[in-house]
Amino acid sequence: MISRRTGALALLCTTILLIQPGLWADQDKGRPKAALRVNPALVFPPARIVATAELTGGANDYQDYYCPKIEWIWGDGTQSESGEDCDPYEVGKSEIRRRYTADHNFSSDPMSGGAGSYEVIFRMKQGTKIVLSLRQTIKVQGT
Repeated sequence: MISRRTGALALLCTTILLIQPGLWADQDKGRPKAALRVNPALVFPPARIVATAELTGGANDYQDYYCPKIEWIWGDGTQSESGEDCDPYEVGKSEIRRRYTADHNFSSDPMSGGAGSYEVIFRMKQGTKIVLSLRQTIKVQGT
């Protein structure tokens, strides 16, 4: 037999589970979609690749994406970082940047990675918190 107290607790837990997905969806309301392109995706060293992260849709003033620190991790043991000096965030006034581009050279030197598959990672950070992370694999062919 279920006590009144146990039944009330079960109802409360069920209600929280039913409400919670809506709360999560509201937290992402306005979040732009993100995509990462790396061109070319198949190269012969020495080779230069260009990586582009692009934000589409969503709110122009999405706070998590306003004035971030950007990290590019190239998969060969190297990485690049950049950031901007921005005005303080203002709702409805501040605008996010929608395109980030970087290039990287892969050499034929085995000490610099050489042939193989490399995962290029784009990270957008606010302080130490990663607010967006995208990945794309490229293939560096042997010479």
